[in-house]
Amino acid sequence: MIRDQETVNILLDTISRFVRERLVPQEAHVAETDQIPQELVDEMKELGLFGLSIPEEYGGMGLTMEEEVLATFEIGKTSPCFRSLFATNNGIGAQGIVIDGTPEQKRHYLPKLASGEIIGAFALTEPDSGSDAASLRTSARRDSDFYVLNGTKRYITNAPEAGIFTVMARTTPDSRGAQGISAFIVERGTPGLALGPIDKKMGQKGAHICDVIFEDCRVPAANLIGGREEVGFKTAMKVLDKGRINIAAVCVGVAERMLDDALRYAMERKQFGKPIAEFQLIQAMLADSKAEIYAARSMVIDAARRRDDGLDVGTEAACAKLFASEMCGRVADRAVQIFGGAGYLAEYGIERFYRDVRLFRIFEGTTQIQQLVIARNMIRAQAD
Repeated sequence: MIRDQETVNILLDTISRFVRERLVPQEAHVAETDQIPQELVDEMKELGLFGLSIPEEYGGMGLTMEEEVLATFEIGKTSPCFRSLFATNNGIGAQGIVIDGTPEQKRHYLPKLASGEIIGAFALTEPDSGSDAASLRTSARRDSDFYVLNGTKRYITNAPEAGIFTVMARTTPDSRGAQGISAFIVERGTPGLALGPIDKKMGQKGAHICDVIFEDCRVPAANLIGGREEVGFKTAMKVLDKGRINIAAVCVGVAERMLDDALRYAMERKQFGKPIAEFQLIQAMLADSKAEIYAARSMVIDAARRRDDGLDVGTEAACAKLFASEMCGRVADRAVQIFGGAGYLAEYGIERFYRDVRLFRIFEGTTQIQQLVIARNMIRAQAD
């Protein structure tokens, strides 16, 4: 749902110009140093990028889902690490509070997230529970006005920079599966919270992950999201539905950037006396990429509109994330092929995108988990 087309167009133009003029020129530098310059972070804050989807009453832009994915298409046309820094504040790092937080939790944390004063992180995955998230072992034991958390979370995006963590922990020790899981807001610096070393990754340099470790970490009971136990897994799934649409959207944006680069190269690079873009086998790769990007973009917009209409989009979000992330990988592979030997060199940047986009098929639910979600929802609907 687009509320005011003119306002949205201004926002999209502003983001597109920022991406083109400020972020794209810094891609190689960030990849080499594994750090986003602070001046760029400050500019992201000034543009309001940390609060795109946070309600206006808390200092954000309050974009609808459709407006947000349109913005994400533009943000995706540069290195994914830039989006990763502020996307958790609009997605998994804040949406638990936006969706299910108490009024007090919203008033206290959302303005800080919207301004970029603090960065949020989502702590669900553990060393022994990734795709099987419901088997998590991190425990939360009530002790007077506190909960005492113990456990380890793994692969937590933005953990090194995070000011707060949305943490899923088991408040009912004997429970199994999704039952007994609650969600907590844990602030950086809380005694008993420690961070592991920053992990070295295949790609997405500039975006950081590490373990988050809880050892008798005392969290105020007031930080139980929603003030209720045993509904944390439901909160997590609602957060992930929205997150999957956003991941699908960034896949579209990155794929569009890679295709633009590949087309430009194909028109400039000559073999046998003419641009390689004139060869039919090159044209086939360009055409297949264009068609798949168009299909993924259409899926993302449809899923976003359905969510704006208040519909359950669990299946559509999974479909969009599955198709768009796989599509993005295929476009990356074709782009490297079109570049040929140059595509294997760091000088051209396409090899960096090739590594960067591989993650999209893994995080916030692997392709195989999306397949299970889709099929199980189909079976459930047929049985009803």
